[in-house]
Amino acid sequence: MCYDAFKIRFTRCAGFIAIGVMAFVSVELLGQQVDQPQKKGVVSMKSFGALGDGREVTLFTLEVPGGWRATITNYGGILTSFTVPRRDGKPIDIVLGFDSIEGYLAGHPYFGATCGRVSNRIAEGAFDLNGKKYTLAKNNGNNHLHGGIVGFDKKLWKASERMTADGPAVDMEVVSSDGDEGYPGNVTAKVTYVLTWTGELRIAMSATTDAPTIINMVHHSYWNLAGHASGTIEGHELQVQADRYLPVDAGGIPTGMMAEVAHTPFDFRQPAVLSKSIQALPASSDNTNPGGIDHNCVMRNWKPDGVSRMIAMLKDPLGGVTMEILTDQPGIQVYTGNYLDGTIKGKEGAVYAKHSGICLETQKYPDSIHHSDWPTTVLNPNETYRHTMAFRFTK
Repeated sequence: MCYDAFKIRFTRCAGFIAIGVMAFVSVELLGQQVDQPQKKGVVSMKSFGALGDGREVTLFTLEVPGGWRATITNYGGILTSFTVPRRDGKPIDIVLGFDSIEGYLAGHPYFGATCGRVSNRIAEGAFDLNGKKYTLAKNNGNNHLHGGIVGFDKKLWKASERMTADGPAVDMEVVSSDGDEGYPGNVTAKVTYVLTWTGELRIAMSATTDAPTIINMVHHSYWNLAGHASGTIEGHELQVQADRYLPVDAGGIPTGMMAEVAHTPFDFRQPAVLSKSIQALPASSDNTNPGGIDHNCVMRNWKPDGVSRMIAMLKDPLGGVTMEILTDQPGIQVYTGNYLDGTIKGKEGAVYAKHSGICLETQKYPDSIHHSDWPTTVLNPNETYRHTMAFRFTK
């Protein structure tokens, strides 16, 4: 495949850079060249404010024709908005978040964040590796959650934008020093967001280390396919390619068992309305457990071959937006926004109440470091951790 007749336009104004690309693409098929339609895309960047220490935060915009638009900030590698066209053509923003950096700095439940080093929970905030015990920051009761107090979601990533053959993209990189939040090894983590010409959002994560450590990064968007300000996702339909799930204890730590989803609220083998499962998992009488789903589902027939396969499908029956999720990871955490309580005001003044969004986090299983028979989260020098996911839409 060759690419010719590229025209690149640069636009500069105060704090704003935009790159527009128009490309005629020639594809060689069986010795013939076939000209494909002209493609137009925009990748831009502007200031998103500053951190308390004065460091500037950047907001990147990826846009392709048809009403598809994603904005990402290099603070936390966060997807701040994702606009898609509904069945009637109306554009809607389908991820929860904030209009400015101040909302993210004030504290939030990982809206759109890149979480790491290890996402989800690690029991008792400690693990043994190669005969040595490591104690991590505890930020979820007695457990470690999403990389600790200052995980990847609270770091300022080095970032740059580019135009690719698949669409506009932004690349981000962060260095986590040895001892960061208690983890061993100096780790370099990377994430790339690509918005393809067909409106598919692709996210590729990777990491390397100079000493044995553990890595399990996730993308933590809260999705609401009716629009971020539309209220509950209980009317959404969910399908997950999983016959088993991981039961958890009162602290959200997997028990080590794998249970069949049949005849449980976690049975999404066929598309099912979320409300039924949410209502079957009520809050505890003492309110220590808010109820709802917050469990890892085990991908059916997963293989450690690096190939992405469809693991889940989410649909808003009213607006007609359907999202398919593809990944090369063995599990997916289904979390129905149980801790959202209406105290957070997001974009455009939206109030995010309980179940206003659903997280679908592709991952290795939570607390895997304590279960040697599960896919490993251990990363050694001269190895590269990789995690890919794609969010594909139909109407």
